[in-house]
Amino acid sequence: MAPVTMPPVEEARSIFRSLGYSVSGNGSELRAERKWRTVHVTALDADEATANPVRPDGGSTDDLGLRCFVTWRGYTGSLTDRLRRLDPPYEWAVIGVEDADRYEVVNRSETVA
Repeated sequence: MAPVTMPPVEEARSIFRSLGYSVSGNGSELRAERKWRTVHVTALDADEATANPVRPDGGSTDDLGLRCFVTWRGYTGSLTDRLRRLDPPYEWAVIGVEDADRYEVVNRSETVA
């Protein structure tokens, strides 16, 4: 596993590519596209997942229909709790990763099917 002080960007890319999405973007903000669906993916390191506020708009001016936050597995609970309190205006999911091959969707907004 990479250090938790680095966001799991490459793991996020790998996960979405393995699900059949084309992934673009630089840094910790990615865009995953497949057919009609676009998912705005944000990779967060341990500090970002636990301490910094998650902006309700996701930090983007694009259409925010689907958002996915990817962080290290040990930090998903704090991030999920913050998102629930914020109740952002988009559908969201949180993925906790150990590496690109070991991850789980640990929670999602209740409006995501």
